[in-house]
Amino acid sequence: MAEPSDKIMTIEELAEYLKISRSTLYKLLQDGKLPGQKVGKRWRFHQDAIDEWVKSGTGTVASHKTGRNATEDGA
Repeated sequence: MAEPSDKIMTIEELAEYLKISRSTLYKLLQDGKLPGQKVGKRWRFHQDAIDEWVKSGTGTVASHKTGRNATEDGA
């Protein structure tokens, strides 16, 4: 079984990881479809939550740890 990762990514790192544009990521965040947290004015993403989101294929996941939708904090 794979060991859980504590890796946290920025929006730039996530765009590279998923091979999609930052503007697409911001749209997904605005629509509440991407697991992420705001730290101050910046978005942060737990790699494990992103991997689960990709595997689920649902397109909608609550924010990691907080249980809140990403749009509740604003994009």
